[in-house]
Amino acid sequence: MEQLTGKVAVLTGAGSGIGRATALALGAEGVKVVVSDIDEARALAVADEITRLGGSALGVICDVSDDLEVALLRVAAMEAFGAVDIVMNNVGVLVLGQPTNIPMRAWRRMIELNLLSVVRSMDTFLPGLIEQGSGHFINTASTAGLYGYSTERLPYATTKGAVVAMTESLALYCRPKGVGVTLLCPGPVATNIAEQMQIFGEIGPLQAPELEILDPGVVGAQVIEAIKTNTYFVPTHREVHEILERRAQDPERFIADQEAKLA
Repeated sequence: MEQLTGKVAVLTGAGSGIGRATALALGAEGVKVVVSDIDEARALAVADEITRLGGSALGVICDVSDDLEVALLRVAAMEAFGAVDIVMNNVGVLVLGQPTNIPMRAWRRMIELNLLSVVRSMDTFLPGLIEQGSGHFINTASTAGLYGYSTERLPYATTKGAVVAMTESLALYCRPKGVGVTLLCPGPVATNIAEQMQIFGEIGPLQAPELEILDPGVVGAQVIEAIKTNTYFVPTHREVHEILERRAQDPERFIADQEAKLA
């Protein structure tokens, strides 16, 4: 999708962080942007920011754990702009705790928000993109879903890993039908994910990948480039390619090295 001007994008979790940065980047490209978030004030603020910068945007409240609200998000986009061309699923919440301390209710919440929200979006938006034979679908996963580097965020890694697997199969289905698919895997990025974070038990110092913390604007620009070039795999940090190569070459050595780092 080399030409973005005039296209319509719908983003979830776009009130802050990577979602906000991508919404602003899309607006700067002449895309009409539907900014959705569980926090209505934030969604409206980002939409207003795009408008003040000369773009066109609509702010919508959306709870991605609710089937009806996701369906109504598409209705709002169609009523406002008459089309949907780009969909970005960007909601992500974090639970911290050692595996034996995290209750089942926390697992269910993570699955609803991090994984099933993408399924709902697929169910809502994908038929229209397939029918028109064009568009782009972006799923935000995480480096946590690509390789293990911690023990205290197992539900997050599990749900993001599921998004990775789902998006790869989705690309095989969509790309021959004219619909691009991008798997975005952020490493450390300066976002407000901690606001929704739940902690169970003692966790000690946080275990994070040894990667630079990026500004969300960097990631927003990466998403724009991925849409224009129809790029499937977008890790925010180039070092991730090398890490995955090392794991593939010697999985036993890789897990032993990761274990040693956590000792």
